[in-house]
Amino acid sequence: MPDSKALTFLIGGARSGKSAHAETLATGLLPPWTYIATAQAYDDEMHERIALHRSRRDEGWTTIDAPLDLAGALGALPDNQPVLVDCLTLWLTNHMLADHDIELECRRLADVLSRPRGPWFVVSNEVGQGIVPDNALARRFRDAAGRLNQQVAAVADTVLLMVAGLPLKVK
Repeated sequence: MPDSKALTFLIGGARSGKSAHAETLATGLLPPWTYIATAQAYDDEMHERIALHRSRRDEGWTTIDAPLDLAGALGALPDNQPVLVDCLTLWLTNHMLADHDIELECRRLADVLSRPRGPWFVVSNEVGQGIVPDNALARRFRDAAGRLNQQVAAVADTVLLMVAGLPLKVK
């Protein structure tokens, strides 16, 4: 069980069970729970993914959409409330597509995450274990995601690597 004010960082590949495990950890605490969603539905497939995630959450959850201002959304939350952020790689993608200053936004987010005001659970994708992407944009994303994940892991109290639905404690 996490401390009352602690950051748990869950990282893993696609369909590794990150979100479901983060939901289990959060709902092991007293409600209300806050889910901060970073996804934006630009196509039917993404609409379906968002609907699947929403279907797993019952009435104890409040959802906040924060595709860009994740640091602001976290900063506006009340103290001592379980929070699940899903996910950092979509948040990063949103900033890249908007041509924002990625380093500045990542530093701003890491600063807020370094001072959790409750049990916070943050989900991200591990994207650096495959082959080197064949185009500059994909390489830029992979590199930025790797740096962001390192920043968040450095300030997290607990880091869990999700593999095939199983959490492996890294930190």
